[in-house]
Amino acid sequence: MSQDDTTTPRRRPALAPLARLMPYVAAHRGDATLAGLFLLASTGSTLGLTFAVRTMADRGFASHTAVEVDATFALLAIVAGVLAVSTGGRFFFIHRLGERVTADLRAALYDRVVTLDQGYFLKLRTGEVLSRMTTDLAVVEALVSATVAVALRNALTVFGALAVMIAVNPRLTGFVALIVVLILAPLFAVGRRVRRLSVAAQSEFAQAVGYAGETLDALETVQAFGRETSVAARFREAVESAFRVSVARIGARAAMTVLVMALVAGGVGLVLWRASLDVFVARSMTTGALLQFVLLAVLAAGGVGSLGEAWGDVQKTAGAMERIAEILDAEPQIRAPARPMALPNPVQGDIVFDQVSFAYPGREGLVLDRFNLHIRAGERVALVGPSGAGKSTVLRLLLRFYDPQAGRILLDGVDLRDADPAAIRAAMALVSQEAPLFSGSAADNLRFGREDASGERLLRAAQAAQAYAFLETLPGGMDTPLGERAKTLSGGQKQRLAIGRALVRDAPILLLDEATSALDAENEHLIQKALADAMAGRTSIVIAHRLSTVLAADRIVVMEAGRVVETGVHAELAAGGGLYARLAQLQFGMEAA
Repeated sequence: MSQDDTTTPRRRPALAPLARLMPYVAAHRGDATLAGLFLLASTGSTLGLTFAVRTMADRGFASHTAVEVDATFALLAIVAGVLAVSTGGRFFFIHRLGERVTADLRAALYDRVVTLDQGYFLKLRTGEVLSRMTTDLAVVEALVSATVAVALRNALTVFGALAVMIAVNPRLTGFVALIVVLILAPLFAVGRRVRRLSVAAQSEFAQAVGYAGETLDALETVQAFGRETSVAARFREAVESAFRVSVARIGARAAMTVLVMALVAGGVGLVLWRASLDVFVARSMTTGALLQFVLLAVLAAGGVGSLGEAWGDVQKTAGAMERIAEILDAEPQIRAPARPMALPNPVQGDIVFDQVSFAYPGREGLVLDRFNLHIRAGERVALVGPSGAGKSTVLRLLLRFYDPQAGRILLDGVDLRDADPAAIRAAMALVSQEAPLFSGSAADNLRFGREDASGERLLRAAQAAQAYAFLETLPGGMDTPLGERAKTLSGGQKQRLAIGRALVRDAPILLLDEATSALDAENEHLIQKALADAMAGRTSIVIAHRLSTVLAADRIVVMEAGRVVETGVHAELAAGGGLYARLAQLQFGMEAA
């Protein structure tokens, strides 16, 4: 990163990222207004206490009468009551506003994340995204719910106290103003360093969380290879790196606190010295005025000191919001055009790949190289070929997870770039090799294919996918919780449930990416019959390394190095002596030829 990149945008407004919170606050003007009113009442009653103390000293104690003493203490009690009520109201509405803003921001962040294209997550790990949604948002929540309330209260107290002090004794107020300037100067100087260190610490922590997420997702692999010690050491190193940066940030804040407290103590002593001369030597102030001024000076100095603490939190939150804003500002590269072209209703499923070339972002080399393929509506096409030939990429492009760098992909004559990705995906049902499922019940996972699916439809899909036999043995049947990512099921059971989910969707285009790879021979035979029924009348694309699963395809397309090298049915391809014949010979033996 160049020098300009690191300095120009960062040094503009240090708190610019916090401006992103204002629309969320403005959306709840009622709570914000009530919080502001109670805040003003709380600050006003705090300053009012100094008037009550002055009245008590000058009129109550000096009068030596019970009536005056009672009246001054009654005034003090009234002001204290107002302070208690307004403080409680301020606490409730500010914290409620903070919780509401944080909840809205968390929802907006997730809304943005789920719309980002696959290419974005090639650059940013899922664990880092989760860190921003949890750790960074917790920092923002602390600011909005607590720090802002403290900072606003202290800021109003400081300015209110200074205003009253000017009315009481303008000359002495000059000393206090000088103290405030001396305290604020180091706050801004040290605050920049605190913010930079906060961003660095949060980034280091996100790296650690991202690595932890990867290893926990693959914990079985970690343990199977006996790498527990090494991954724990690597995580510990990442945590220590984050710790070192955090200690530097804490040290900067501690130095700022020491400096502020020293200036506050010295300033209060100076004010007391000058005020004592005015009362006892020059006799230009009453004892009550002295008490009031000292209380106001202490309030002002204490408020500035607390602002120093709050300023550090504000800088830390600015760093957190900067990281959150990176996601909020991220624009998906795959999105609907301003005026998307509508697909035919219903979608027929005629698919054309026309001179398509594609390379994954950040990777060298084409995965598809001038790839051409026409799949007619209702046709069952199998894609076969060695690993890396680009078979799964064909499905990803068809689902418009990515756009090709060259060429075009047509669905019923409509270029996918001109259509809404949501409409494209609504016409397709995918069963992938990994068969990712979600926590919840089997019914929840089946209904993920179509939210409005009836119980009867779920049952038929489970039966068609040969999943009902094992689902009915569960304690609660299809409503039994399956655990995180359905880990209580075997690989084959999860695969059958994923196939059932696709059948529930009842889409005109069926995409099967190694859909039967986790099944044994017996279940594969049963599933093949179910899939054959499901593919009837639908455009179907089947990817399989096991050639036994593609024998019934209307057409087999053989891919190599991102291109179509052969096409036909099993018998003619097996006799052709090409790549398919070699693959068939390896799997079926010499008899296949």
